Amino acid sequence: MTGAIDIATIWAFIIAFAVFIYVVMDGFDLGLGILFPLFPNKSDRDLIMNSVAPVWDGNETWLVLGGGGMMAAFPLAYAVLMPALYTPVIAMLIGLIFRGVAFEFRWRTTQSERNRWDLAFAGGSLLATLAQGIALGAILQGIHVEGRHYAGGWWDWLTPFSILTGAALVVGYALLGATWLVMKTEGELRDRAYRLSWLLLFGMLGAIGAVSIATPFLHVQYAQRWFTWPNIILTAPVPIAVAAVTVMLLRSLAGRQDYWPFFLSLVLFALSYAGLGISMYPYIVPQSITIWQAASPQTSQLFMLFGVAVLVPLVLGYTAWAYWVFRGKVKPESGYH
Repeated sequence: MTGAIDIATIWAFIIAFAVFIYVVMDGFDLGLGILFPLFPNKSDRDLIMNSVAPVWDGNETWLVLGGGGMMAAFPLAYAVLMPALYTPVIAMLIGLIFRGVAFEFRWRTTQSERNRWDLAFAGGSLLATLAQGIALGAILQGIHVEGRHYAGGWWDWLTPFSILTGAALVVGYALLGATWLVMKTEGELRDRAYRLSWLLLFGMLGAIGAVSIATPFLHVQYAQRWFTWPNIILTAPVPIAVAAVTVMLLRSLAGRQDYWPFFLSLVLFALSYAGLGISMYPYIVPQSITIWQAASPQTSQLFMLFGVAVLVPLVLGYTAWAYWVFRGKVKPESGYH
């Protein structure tokens, strides 16, 4: 039994890691699409697209690993969560499809048609981000489970809290996109990205505060996890770290640094993600199903673990190599397309 618990825990961390890497790598990509309408000039939009063109299409690999890993390692959780989240998941996939198609086709059309693909790119990015945030909020607020089945309604995912988490993720991804532009561009485009980063940082802090205040009221277990003794000793470092990183991020923006705003924004996401993990653990379906209750047979998890042990380092290595090759500022005259 101990071995089964250990492997289930390992798989829970693998899936959490895959989802977080997806958020890190695709977050700024989606954020660029969200910010696209704020940069109406064709030259600016071309530069924005070229800044992410070499790396954007591999980001969904981690989303596939997270979803596929859950289906294989925690089939009960997958069977419960998917019916509860059909609508936001389908909306997310539609948004990602529109964004991906627009990314390629806008370079192969006339200017008037390109504007339509630009709209598809921005709209798809916004839709995908909203759907991801709403799905997260729906999971946090709890899924109605009876026995081993989803017992809720079609619209249970749509609540004020899920709308709040959806809007919060839009602001957060937009901040990642703005700080990415600070790191990758120069001149007027970079200056505008700096100004947007200031506004979006305060927006993200407000969103983090709003979600943090609302979450303990969803379930008494959340409040107990964060505010009862001695749990508070273990959870207090997270908000303290958020405050410290915020000060560092403000200083990096005030000093007009190129790289630190982006990486510190990623740290803010990591801390927020850690806070979600603290709230949910050990449940994979909050307040209903733990990771051990949802786990597939130990032999199945162990078999898949060998494959992941080979696959994940290879993907990480290739991804790191791609980012290293295309490091530095993007020049208007050296476009990827």
